[in-house]
Amino acid sequence: MIEPFEMDCKEKQTYLLNELNSLTNFHYKQCKPYRNMIDKSGQTTVAGSIEEIPYLPVQLFKLMDLYSINEDYVFKVLTSSGTTGQQVSKIYLDKETAAAQTKALVSLMKPLLGTKRLPMIIIDTKNVLKDRKSFSARGAGILGFSNFGRRPFYVLNEDMSVDWEGLTTFLEQHKGEKLLLFGFTFMIWKYFYQEAVKKGIHLDLGDSILIHGGGWKKLKEEAVSNEIYKGSLQSQFGMGSIHNYYGMVEQVGSIFAECSHGHLHTPIYADVLIRDQITFKPLPIGEQGLIQVLSVLPKSYPGHSLLTEDLGTIHGEDDCPCGWKGKYFSVAGRIPKAEIRGCSDTFAFDQKGENQS
Repeated sequence: MIEPFEMDCKEKQTYLLNELNSLTNFHYKQCKPYRNMIDKSGQTTVAGSIEEIPYLPVQLFKLMDLYSINEDYVFKVLTSSGTTGQQVSKIYLDKETAAAQTKALVSLMKPLLGTKRLPMIIIDTKNVLKDRKSFSARGAGILGFSNFGRRPFYVLNEDMSVDWEGLTTFLEQHKGEKLLLFGFTFMIWKYFYQEAVKKGIHLDLGDSILIHGGGWKKLKEEAVSNEIYKGSLQSQFGMGSIHNYYGMVEQVGSIFAECSHGHLHTPIYADVLIRDQITFKPLPIGEQGLIQVLSVLPKSYPGHSLLTEDLGTIHGEDDCPCGWKGKYFSVAGRIPKAEIRGCSDTFAFDQKGENQS
């Protein structure tokens, strides 16, 4: 298996260019709408550099059913976290793509989680996984990260209250063991951390590790930075380490994990480019613009090169003090007027809507 953060820039660019060109050609042949878009935009299916790989706006998956396989081979459908009344992205997976996503996720999280499956606390409800053929982004995230855990305990009840009694029992059963905690950023803050503060509950989770992602928009509105988030949770729960990640349902598997120095990193399976918001031209290191994500995993749908609505900045490549190679970057948030659609933002938005009706 290829190590996710050990290939240097030159070697990685050659590898990615070959893989991404191959995917562009495959989807061009297998997906008629994609072929039409490439033809009408005058783009080439054989790019000479990563920057020339044709890209689709990520919003397109909310407007069209895009897939490059026979419908009979659709294994499962992932959906983005649309709020009530919003359109959601639909991502069609065959078994090959789903397996590649799982394999890549296991590989790129190994530097943080090791190879031993840890007792797992999922800061969410079991309800998210009701339909085994169709998953929301939250469900897909939980299923993906469940590969690293054992004996999963869901800490939230259906009404989003915390099962403190069940949590106490779980912690007693695994006293002295390293635990894996997983959840979505805003939901952890609102439904777990703030409830613990309100009730005056402190935990000592030892050298446990928390992996979280999604939902930063709502937290930034509340002036909660990544540093405040980490410090507050570590103070309340005594966690050993906390790592954020950046990813989306349109490219499950090739997520960008946060290193020990607080940077999001591109693994061997993926890359990011930053483009100017007006001209869409690639921007150099240090300048903020729209994030384009590229992944070698999407085979069943043309999602290997997507322009997001997120703003970000690349800070360097192959020289992060943490020792991981690859580009390292940060995400500043959504462009103004973009839809709220992050996993945990969505839950918060829907709850607000329900309360107002």
